[in-house]
Amino acid sequence: MNENEISKIIVEAAIEVHRTLGGPGLLESVYEHALEMELRQKDLAVVRQKELPVIYKGVLLPIPLRLDLLVEKLVIIECKATLDHHPVFESQLLTYLRISGLRLGLLINFGFPIVKRGISRVVNGFPDDQRINP
Repeated sequence: MNENEISKIIVEAAIEVHRTLGGPGLLESVYEHALEMELRQKDLAVVRQKELPVIYKGVLLPIPLRLDLLVEKLVIIECKATLDHHPVFESQLLTYLRISGLRLGLLINFGFPIVKRGISRVVNGFPDDQRINP
């Protein structure tokens, strides 16, 4: 399964989580746990709060990054639960992609009344012909 196929499943799962939990208003961690459960029910390998080592000028920093969700070792999910969207969210996810060497991340903001409007696709060196919108 490639990144695009995985991302379609993730978007469907995020919509289901948002609908089932009644929309916005909960803590980010609640949505994160529920999304993890939903993705596992779809037989996807999911690691929650995956530590990602950070190396600065050849030195391993003592504090790793923590990815909200890593799906099938290919797609990073960054969960948010805010009313506002800030461009720094995409920048943060792009940095995670660069450090990890992965190509696709999904920013999912469960704080939006319609969660699909709160989903952003962030790519790192993804071929143009493979880009699709969720």
